[in-house]
Amino acid sequence: MTSEAITATAAGTWRLGDLVVNRMGYGAMRLTATADGRPTDRDRVIGVLRRAVDLGVNHIDTAAFYFSTLRSANELINSALAPYPDSLVIATKVGPGRDPSGVWSWATPGQLRGQVEENLRQLGRDHLDVVNLRIPRQDSTGSIAEHFGALSELRNAGLIRHLGLSNVRPDHLAEALAIAPVVCVQNSYGVGAPPGEHAFLRACGEQGIAYVPFFAIAGAGREEGASATDAHEVLAVARAHGASAAQVRLAWTLQRGPHVLAIPGTGNPDHLTDNVAAGALRLSEDELARLAG
Repeated sequence: MTSEAITATAAGTWRLGDLVVNRMGYGAMRLTATADGRPTDRDRVIGVLRRAVDLGVNHIDTAAFYFSTLRSANELINSALAPYPDSLVIATKVGPGRDPSGVWSWATPGQLRGQVEENLRQLGRDHLDVVNLRIPRQDSTGSIAEHFGALSELRNAGLIRHLGLSNVRPDHLAEALAIAPVVCVQNSYGVGAPPGEHAFLRACGEQGIAYVPFFAIAGAGREEGASATDAHEVLAVARAHGASAAQVRLAWTLQRGPHVLAIPGTGNPDHLTDNVAAGALRLSEDELARLAG
């Protein structure tokens, strides 16, 4: 498929609370380091961010813990895009923390304000559009009420506009909704996802909550990126459309429901153009079913 003239508007829009975003967004995780761990070229990734906005991307997902030895995703976003367009929605995540050596920790409820303020400082904002509470382990994390309640208080104080959840189960969402509105759920999801996650995606749509897949392209490769090999079914559909496997994977997720938002990340300007163009790719019902497995 031809990518050059396609913008993020091709994917349609969704409303995060009172904020309207194009369903094709951008994830900032790939801004800070190359696949082999080297710091990215600063001028190149700043150019990618500006090109994303030029292509109509108005939903950027980031986090203060996205950094390498020389690069901070939030600082790059600030340098590239401030003063921010009124239409730009920046979503971030709190919960995890990393020290300068890269050692991970998890914030207590009382530490979440410091993480929110860190994001505000790095991004140069007086409030955050969307803050997702990221939990440590989806399968074993217990109650999130105390953490989500702390974020709700920061929302009431005006530091946060809208709240979301990341890496969660349906019972976590129900627990959060009893405390404050939730505009989005951000979970690992893509071709080959388990049946329970398909059901969770549908349930979010029924409640008017955006579902935001991460690792939609990388799949099992996760932080390491997409594998050099891809499923036979994905490749067959890609050939039929003259598209890449990555574009098919993105298009498939977007067609799971009008409430599904895409946040593919890249530091490569050509990959950015291709990712955005995937919002215009329409798969047939047979192809959607074939990829659903």
